[in-house]
Amino acid sequence: MSRSGRDWFDRSPFGPTDMDGNPTTEQGLRFRCTMCGNCCTGPPGTVMLDADERAALSQHLGMNDDAFVEQYTKPMDGGVSLSERLTAFGWDCVFLDRTTIPGKAVCGVYEARPRQCRTWPFWKMNLKDERAWDRASATCPGMNAGPLAPARAVRLTRDASPI
Repeated sequence: MSRSGRDWFDRSPFGPTDMDGNPTTEQGLRFRCTMCGNCCTGPPGTVMLDADERAALSQHLGMNDDAFVEQYTKPMDGGVSLSERLTAFGWDCVFLDRTTIPGKAVCGVYEARPRQCRTWPFWKMNLKDERAWDRASATCPGMNAGPLAPARAVRLTRDASPI
């Protein structure tokens, strides 16, 4: 948040007019998932799970917690993270499904996905400033597209984000 108590996304991204030159008071950020899978692949990463997230995923998959942890996670300092597998795209999340919908990448546990996944792209690190947002949007075609998430909703999601 800036000194004025407002975040950088509290103003119209286009100034006083939109891309077509029409007056606007739009505040917030735009995002629509394109199912590209870019947020779920790349260099090795971490999706840390807390006990509630592990329980939700275990239940969703019809397994006990121990079996879930053994099959789908890797140990990390401070807990466990979802496992990954090396693919032609990079290190995919173990639950990233590239076959069910041809040309799309979907989450195999979408209904029970962890908070880190639910809050993309409104992560604290992506909302630090406009440059951070621009860097993240370089690999996510859904950022700056789709419906407007009002600034208040962006803040609530950011504040719920673990990263």
